[in-house]
Amino acid sequence: MSTTVRPDLYPTRVTDEAVPQPRVDPTVWGQGPGPLSQEQLAAYDSSGYLVLDNLLTPEEVETYRAELQRLGQDPVLRAGERVVMEPDSDRVRSVFEVEKVSEVFAKLLFSSRLTDIARQVLDSEVYIHQSRVNYKPGFGGAEFDWHSDFETWHAEDGMPRPRAFSVSIALSENHPFNGPLLVMPGTHKTFIPSVGQTPPDFHKESLRVHRITVGSPGQEHLTRMAEQHGIEQITGPAGSAVMFDSNLLHGSNGNITPFPRSNIFIVYNSVENTLEEPFAAPKPRPQHLGNREFRR
Repeated sequence: MSTTVRPDLYPTRVTDEAVPQPRVDPTVWGQGPGPLSQEQLAAYDSSGYLVLDNLLTPEEVETYRAELQRLGQDPVLRAGERVVMEPDSDRVRSVFEVEKVSEVFAKLLFSSRLTDIARQVLDSEVYIHQSRVNYKPGFGGAEFDWHSDFETWHAEDGMPRPRAFSVSIALSENHPFNGPLLVMPGTHKTFIPSVGQTPPDFHKESLRVHRITVGSPGQEHLTRMAEQHGIEQITGPAGSAVMFDSNLLHGSNGNITPFPRSNIFIVYNSVENTLEEPFAAPKPRPQHLGNREFRR
């Protein structure tokens, strides 16, 4: 009796040495017309990220800031699974699945100015794999350790291939000193496995702790990647945005300044890349972390 072995193009959460491998999938899946120019597509393909200036108007920024505050103060939300708190305080770190709890944010996330970019880059219809608002408050917003989102989405959500990308829209100014996004440009072309088995309900720890062991590349790999590719800060005014590939290594420092760094974060996935069973976890993460409601 034969059994079918599911192909895994990006094995991770290994028990021995983590051996980096070249990415076997494209970054830009199509070259058709759309909001991004060919120069922008080429820059995104090369570095793994692209800054979008003035995505929101000042009036829109104020509207979304007000909605951000409303969600963070909602006692019903704070008592539920969608809200993650800062590791050392009772302040809100993130609110997930915002398109289901906010009509204001839902209109933006499903708007053509974002989804048309996603369709162009991923060369298919798209859906929202994950969304959240991040608060990164002043005087204590914790860091996010270096990681590739795709490694987690592949291992714990069952995303087959890196045919997805994130958009982070600034609702406050990203200064060099208040914990802006850090990226290693070009690292999206290399997949670095993580070492160690995924603990049960690991998301309850990994979304809140300062540093993670499972799901983050080893320091030797991070050192080599940083030496080879360098590290860049993504700074800019409120209303600007950055889109970055699902496999790009990124993180951020903590925020010890008085100035918060809040943002809207959306992940667009191809409808041809919907979630399967996790590739390296006992069970899928909850719905608000990985959208399993959409099916081809």
